[in-house]
Amino acid sequence: MCKFTTIILLTITLSVFSTNTSAQNVDIEILRSINNTTETVQFSKIISNTTIITSLGVPVIMGAVALLEKDDELLKSALYIGVSVGVDGVLTYGLKHSFKRTRPYMENYGIINRNPTDPTDPTLSFPSGHTSLAFATATALTLKYPKWYVIAPSYLWAASVGYSRMNLGVHYPSDVLAGALLGAGSAFACYKINNWFWKKQENKKLIGLQAYL
Repeated sequence: MCKFTTIILLTITLSVFSTNTSAQNVDIEILRSINNTTETVQFSKIISNTTIITSLGVPVIMGAVALLEKDDELLKSALYIGVSVGVDGVLTYGLKHSFKRTRPYMENYGIINRNPTDPTDPTLSFPSGHTSLAFATATALTLKYPKWYVIAPSYLWAASVGYSRMNLGVHYPSDVLAGALLGAGSAFACYKINNWFWKKQENKKLIGLQAYL
């Protein structure tokens, strides 16, 4: 896990460093090519707006079903996914306010498509919060349920969210890459901690809390 975390941190650092090197030109050119695709703007707005609802809704719905069905394992999975999303949100917020990177449309790079209803702070671009949330959710789901019919739609949705943020002109490709790595890394780290915790607790039941009384 330490090696995995180190790789993520190095990649994020390189992404930030690229804003002050010639690699920034590649970042901007990729963004322009994606942003200039006007045919997908409406699709991008819809996908982008599903991020928070989906990332919060998945663990809430899973938890509600688990309580109704008295399914202890499902409840633990719901808590794990919820914690993963929460940890990712805290890390993303911290990085945004540490780097304070402005959004691409504010730098006048010829951005033609921009989501005017984007509720996020227009001055904070790195990393992409929507992308990190989407990848945290997708990774958490696939780690708990490693089936192709969970993996494929989960990551297709997460990748679509990342694309939408560039298509709408509110994030650089490096923002999206860092967000994807941060989201996946947060879910992976929480997965390891979650497994360690319940193993230490001898997999006690949550529903009814009898084992904790």
